[in-house]
Amino acid sequence: MPRFTTVALAAGAVLLVRRAVRSRMTSAPLWPLPSLETPVSGYGRGATVPRRVLVTGRAVPAEGVVELRLEGERLPSWEPGAHLDLVLPSGQVRQYSLCGDPAQPDVYRIATRLIEEEQGGRGGSREVHEQLHEGVEIEVRGPRNRFPLVSSPAYVFVAGGIGITPVLPMVRAAEAAGADWRLVYCGRSRASMPYLSDLLRLGGDRVTVVAEDEDGRPDLSFLAQVPAEAQVYCCGPDGLMDAVTAAMPEGRAPRLERFSALAPADGTPFEVELRRSGRTVAVAADQSVLAAVREEVPGLMYSCTQGFCGTCRQTVLDGEVDHRDELLTDAERADSMLICVSRCAGRRLVLDL
Repeated sequence: MPRFTTVALAAGAVLLVRRAVRSRMTSAPLWPLPSLETPVSGYGRGATVPRRVLVTGRAVPAEGVVELRLEGERLPSWEPGAHLDLVLPSGQVRQYSLCGDPAQPDVYRIATRLIEEEQGGRGGSREVHEQLHEGVEIEVRGPRNRFPLVSSPAYVFVAGGIGITPVLPMVRAAEAAGADWRLVYCGRSRASMPYLSDLLRLGGDRVTVVAEDEDGRPDLSFLAQVPAEAQVYCCGPDGLMDAVTAAMPEGRAPRLERFSALAPADGTPFEVELRRSGRTVAVAADQSVLAAVREEVPGLMYSCTQGFCGTCRQTVLDGEVDHRDELLTDAERADSMLICVSRCAGRRLVLDL
């Protein structure tokens, strides 16, 4: 892995949010909380509070990919690896990694690939591509970061397709810090790989491009010899992340960012007591807690059903949870769960519902 001398961070000029953004922001009520006596979903908790932003730019960094520039007032700062929740016009909530410059105030950039229904898409990416144009106002929640870039003298990054979005700011940060780094960037074709030219200009021969239509699958055997001081990061399709994990030296694991929730648990049925309502529901082996609970509480809010957005977060009063989400921190998991994907690790859960 090559050494590079320290590169000083350029002091970028502070950019002011355009007056047009301020003038178009409204004071209308934000996304509503669940209609319970004491709301317990993820909506009102810290970084989950919605904020209004304006789409002020669109770009096409690769085939089938749209990048959005979002501007707002007093937007929270973020670090590489952070993601943002978009509350789409339909009410669906989707999660996208921030891929811009953390030093640029009051501006977020996200990018998403259009995923058709036959490819497993559920309409969120199509809504972004077709409805979010310049001048459209939208609500966002976050940022949150469960994929942080830890300080290290060396990094190996492996990204697949749109999985480059959280990795891009990481590569820039590693370069600015003077760390050794290497990127293996995989995709169906070069034309489908966003930010490829930017990364090649930045990293040169430190960037290995594996286009499937030219090279087939990536050779990850080099990971078995990764130095102990190097941190390995991977984001992309499940198959790529599984391959990276398998290629790691024994006893070491990469840092992963998944696009989808983990597979369901072992399918064991269990019971959920709804403490405030005094009811108990049975959760079948092939049923989510959300589906079972909504039969008793039909107005309970949810959105992504994949453990990303936090809409269905509920307080756990008793029982052991098998957490399957990609959102909650360890501290948050101590007393809450996302009932769309997580299950009971035993026979019974008690929720504050």
